[in-house]
Amino acid sequence: MNVITPKRFTIAEYHQLIELGFFKEGDRIELIRGELIQMTAKGTPHTVCSSILCRQLDRLLGDRVVIRGQDPITLPNQSEPELDIVIARGKDEDYLAHHPYPEDILLVIEISDKTLDYDQKTKLSLYAEAGIYHYWIVNLPACQLECYSQPYQNAQTQFSYRSKQIFLANQSVVIPGFENVLLDLNRLFPQSFGE
Repeated sequence: MNVITPKRFTIAEYHQLIELGFFKEGDRIELIRGELIQMTAKGTPHTVCSSILCRQLDRLLGDRVVIRGQDPITLPNQSEPELDIVIARGKDEDYLAHHPYPEDILLVIEISDKTLDYDQKTKLSLYAEAGIYHYWIVNLPACQLECYSQPYQNAQTQFSYRSKQIFLANQSVVIPGFENVLLDLNRLFPQSFGE
């Protein structure tokens, strides 16, 4: 009996496919645990929230960190997800040779509407396995921010986070690594998103 298994790609093979022009301009593909995943198209609320959040983070943190939007990070579990926002140590030029690695990352942020289940399960497990200490989900349908921290592996060898805190749209939250910097959440959930 023949067993059919999908072809899994290493990060090096994935980069080779990109260099060879295997993907067309505008293809929304990411590498997750060796598999090529077609990403969901972003709706207007997602795009607006992403733009507002990037602008706020840039205003609050300036040149103290690297703030990247819609760009990949490289994880040791044969993954190169293209997340919504990452805050990494250093300067932009530090990432000419490679995308940020887990040890470079202060915070990963996913903005979720249609992808909420995927971000709360697959992406959460992926980031916890890679040792990303702080992971946020901007939950657009619920108008709340889910803040995960302290990655761990349970007895069943599944990866998750020990701590989960919920912040509502009328609250502020401390940005990890910057105890005196508060992000005001009411700008992320404008009333018009729900209309």
